[in-house]
Amino acid sequence: MTEEIKKPIHSSFWANIFRSPTESDELIASLKNIPLFKSLTKRDLSELLNLIHERTYVAGENIFYQGDPGIGLYLIREGEVQVNRESDNGNKIQLAVFQKGDFFGELALIDNDKRSASATAKTDTKLSVIFKPDLDEFIEKYPKKGVKILQGIAEITALRLRTLNEDYFALRTDKK
Repeated sequence: MTEEIKKPIHSSFWANIFRSPTESDELIASLKNIPLFKSLTKRDLSELLNLIHERTYVAGENIFYQGDPGIGLYLIREGEVQVNRESDNGNKIQLAVFQKGDFFGELALIDNDKRSASATAKTDTKLSVIFKPDLDEFIEKYPKKGVKILQGIAEITALRLRTLNEDYFALRTDKK
């Protein structure tokens, strides 16, 4: 008798086919709230569902470490995520705490640089992830939609850079 070897199927199609309509609608609404997807239609967002991978983490589990390759954008479906950066002398500095509906890791969609900080699940957390290679393929296949997404990424980056500049300026003027 020969033994059948079962291999797992790694396909976005199979990962998403069993999603309930309610869950899909909720995910589309969550995507619509992310500025980089705000100009996409509901149909465009439905096509993006095929790129999304679900991940779960227990409280205290690391999602990624500072210095890891940046591979994707994370959307928090449930829970909280803490982002820390470690200084050269080993001090950990909390940069942010993100909650349900927030997103992080968008720089990975722009460049191929390493993660500038570490992300850890502060509570049990469910994330939806869009990996850069999948998004790159989507943008290549749908260039008009890709332009909208890239404009959204630019807007987010500009907003966060402005905020960082304001914080830096405030720190500099407080020291004087």
